[in-house]
Amino acid sequence: MATGVAAAPPVVASATGSPGTVDEQKAAGVGILLQISMLVLSFVLGHILRRRKFYYLPEASGSLLIGMIVGGLANISNTQKSTRRWFNFREDFFLLFLLPPIIFQSGFSLAPKPFFSNFGAIITFAILGTFIASIVTGLLVYVGGLIYIIYRLPLVECMMFGALVSATDPVTVLSIFQELGTDTNLYALVFGESVLNDAVAISLYRTMATMRTHPSGQNFFLVILRFLENFVGSMSSGIGVGLISALLFKYAALGVENLHNLESCLFVLFPYFSYMLAEGIGLSGIVSILFTGIVMKRYTFSNLSEDSQRFTARFFHLLSSLAEAFVFIYMGFDIAMERQSWSHVGFIFFSIIFILLARAANVFSCAYILNLARPPHCQIPRQYQQALWYSGLRGAMAFALALQSVHDLPDGHGETIFTATTSIVVLTVLLIGGSTGTMLEALQVVGDSNRYHQLYEENSDVNDTGYMGQNYDEGPSTSSKFKSKLRDIRRSTSSFALLDKNYLTPIFTSQNGDRNDDTPDNSPIADKELTVSRGPSDLEGHD
Repeated sequence: MATGVAAAPPVVASATGSPGTVDEQKAAGVGILLQISMLVLSFVLGHILRRRKFYYLPEASGSLLIGMIVGGLANISNTQKSTRRWFNFREDFFLLFLLPPIIFQSGFSLAPKPFFSNFGAIITFAILGTFIASIVTGLLVYVGGLIYIIYRLPLVECMMFGALVSATDPVTVLSIFQELGTDTNLYALVFGESVLNDAVAISLYRTMATMRTHPSGQNFFLVILRFLENFVGSMSSGIGVGLISALLFKYAALGVENLHNLESCLFVLFPYFSYMLAEGIGLSGIVSILFTGIVMKRYTFSNLSEDSQRFTARFFHLLSSLAEAFVFIYMGFDIAMERQSWSHVGFIFFSIIFILLARAANVFSCAYILNLARPPHCQIPRQYQQALWYSGLRGAMAFALALQSVHDLPDGHGETIFTATTSIVVLTVLLIGGSTGTMLEALQVVGDSNRYHQLYEENSDVNDTGYMGQNYDEGPSTSSKFKSKLRDIRRSTSSFALLDKNYLTPIFTSQNGDRNDDTPDNSPIADKELTVSRGPSDLEGHD
């Protein structure tokens, strides 16, 4: 009888006139098995590389190479069609299911003290710097097309390319930062800027895409206004959802033993609620879920029971790790399997040069502005600026937006941009990621070789308000009004820290609301991202 039951499915398939159904199911099973096998291989390889402290092939680079090797083998075999059919997925799946957990975890894993201590610098690099990098890249690509050294694109499409390729994803760099013991503040600058500049890049890309479809009556002022509307609206919706979740968990009393499962389920659902809410009202879900992650970690997380804190922290870290590994595997697989638009190699070559120049304009100009507002002993060192410039890898976000541009842009322009972006991602991940350890040692910003810890510790004179008190206005009497404005901005940043401490934290958290600031290292739920709070916060309050 058991044999008859087992034989029933093929008989039914044959009787219904669809004998190919069984073959499709087998192909689906092979495709899923292939994906799982590559994920397992990626994690095992990453573990071996970490254990042996082999920094020349980081985890992301390993996942990318695994995807390229498997895709290349499938490409030269007779299984290409079936493999491609079950491994491929559309960009909506990519944007709706893979990127949200990665972006949420980025905001959720921010260590509060280093992040808020350097909040002014992070905001400057993320918003102003990303805007500068996008405009510079777009203009260089456009001018290159005008003088016929590269493939010519319309101005708006050049700006779209500049926006999407300005999204940095230094996952590889940051993992090496942790292994080598880089300064907490340098880590916070790189991590915070990469988290927020994803949101800025998405808003810029969507603003430029709207300009392309509705070009009438558009000018530079309206572009900035539309960008601010999209970014601020998305940020506000994310913050609003995060604060509502904090109030819910504070007053709903879900921390009792028999409600832990309900508490965890609700906490997991709020990020996707934020994402879908923003998308539903025409805003950016990625921007919204990012700020939801920051707010929920700051206020909501402390209202959970200890069991729910352990579960949610590990759950989101698990989702993010799986999604991130799969993204890099898919990128490698897609590079080997897809027909790339290699007819414009010059566009790819000069694009790499242009993004390096734009990254330099971003980092060094913003650092110069920030240093105008800092006392001499608290300025961002040149070595830190060079590390920031070098850490501008491109990854999942740039790839996702480039994938979307294939459908947004006609006449093959999207394919050209996608090929260029994919090449940039591969080169930056493999070359920059593999040489990060050597770069950090050469700049002397890791471990005992870091010359700036002692300098900051000796000269820091931070009062209780969070900014430099007696030295804050020191300087020549001929200081410009511009510097005075910058110093006022720094004071306002400290005022926000006081507002958070005196009002927001008591309103939105329970009595142990600031526990996460003080003891992130001793918490059982601390994951590898939270370890950035270890070590002295040397620049605390200087922004």
